[in-house]
Amino acid sequence: MRHILLAVLCLAALGGCGLIYKLDVQQGNLFDKETVDSLKTGMTKRQVLLVMGSPSVISPFDQDRWDYVSSIRRGRGKMESKDLTLYFENDALVKVEGDYFPEDADQLIKDARKFKRQFPDEKRPKEERPNQGGGEQRQG
Repeated sequence: MRHILLAVLCLAALGGCGLIYKLDVQQGNLFDKETVDSLKTGMTKRQVLLVMGSPSVISPFDQDRWDYVSSIRRGRGKMESKDLTLYFENDALVKVEGDYFPEDADQLIKDARKFKRQFPDEKRPKEERPNQGGGEQRQG
């Protein structure tokens, strides 16, 4: 009985230290391809703000450069970091450079399963999609 109690206490202590499970950590702005592709040269700062949200960094010395910095670490994996920089002239967007987190359908599905969430059919692999059209077609 003593050994079982000791084992349970050790497992509880290890669980509290994060040795058993490590949460995914996301910081900053994570953008999908569709959002970044919606940026067009000539957009005003206000329009960009509505699409992208507030930038992570606006330099007090160069107000015509906005930086969006983001990072994500999945469990105990390597931290991925991305930077997206927008340049303005006369309050109009002139250049977009950097990178972002493109939507990875496989990773999104894996995360959805992990948290037992439903995922849109168009993102699922074909073999996992529900039957379209109401029934199987017979060959005759």
